[in-house]
Amino acid sequence: MRLPSLLFVFLTLLLSCEETTLPKPKAQLRLEYPSGEMKAFGTEAFRFQYNSQAEVRRENATSYQLEYPKMKGTLFLNYKPVNDDLNILLADAQKFAYEHVVKADAILEQPFINSEARVFGMLYEVKGDAASQAQFYITDSTRHFLTGSLYFYSKPNYDSIYPAAIYLQEDIRKLMESLQWNE
Repeated sequence: MRLPSLLFVFLTLLLSCEETTLPKPKAQLRLEYPSGEMKAFGTEAFRFQYNSQAEVRRENATSYQLEYPKMKGTLFLNYKPVNDDLNILLADAQKFAYEHVVKADAILEQPFINSEARVFGMLYEVKGDAASQAQFYITDSTRHFLTGSLYFYSKPNYDSIYPAAIYLQEDIRKLMESLQWNE
């Protein structure tokens, strides 16, 4: 009685496995963000265009935030007047950008020059698991100095935040291109 039961189980297992199991193909998450319309924002010192997907928050007279709730990220902006201390402001902005070199795989410098509008600056694109994925500064070299830092509300994982980081870096470029100083 035991032999027929074992034979039945063995034949059932042998005949039931006809399908070939295939491994799942590798895939990547595809995140698409709406392009958003450009809106104007201004203060006593400057004005620029920003993505309508962002919400502007004023922290104080010189600090602002562009919050991107759908991407869980914020662009922090700080304005300082230049009082014969441009070299100190530039050194601080560069030092702050390169503090991420410990965790970053690379930091790409992208100079920005708009001589007509007297807007000069640098965008630092930070690659890797650093706390900030982009830093920038803009100045007219005589009166105005604006810095920005991009942060996400999550533990840095470059692979996960890469699509949002690229999207927001493009918004930073548009901000820099549209920036005008108020005289």
